[in-house]
Amino acid sequence: MTAGLEQGAPASVAGRRLPPIAELLMGSMACVIAGGIFMASHLPQSAPLGPAVGLLAAGSVLLVAAAALVSRLRPFAWRTFRLVAGWAVVAYVVIAGLLEFTFVYDHTRGSLLLVLTLSLIVFALDIPLLLGFSVARYQDPAAG
Repeated sequence: MTAGLEQGAPASVAGRRLPPIAELLMGSMACVIAGGIFMASHLPQSAPLGPAVGLLAAGSVLLVAAAALVSRLRPFAWRTFRLVAGWAVVAYVVIAGLLEFTFVYDHTRGSLLLVLTLSLIVFALDIPLLLGFSVARYQDPAAG
């Protein structure tokens, strides 16, 4: 049995090959976090939006690609995925909302606020998708 897997996990679940969903999501998070850091480093002045928009677009494409790959997984423990990802979405909507409030409270306006908001949305979707996938990939699809 592979190290790190629970005793009850079937060998077929642990050994099956899946698309690089986690890697795509990590790349997406890296893009939006780098874009956010770039923009935040220029605050309170206006930041050049070109690099931030490029990173946001790259992160969005990676998120959509990962979501498309997850949606095509068969067989998959969808019940576990929905449970984990659902609660993670609730948590990250709260976190993203607090960060958005901080941006508005600090008088961030216009296109800078738009890019930061869209980056927060991508970030708030990346992590629940990653958590749901990471947990459900090791669950027995037949159990749900």
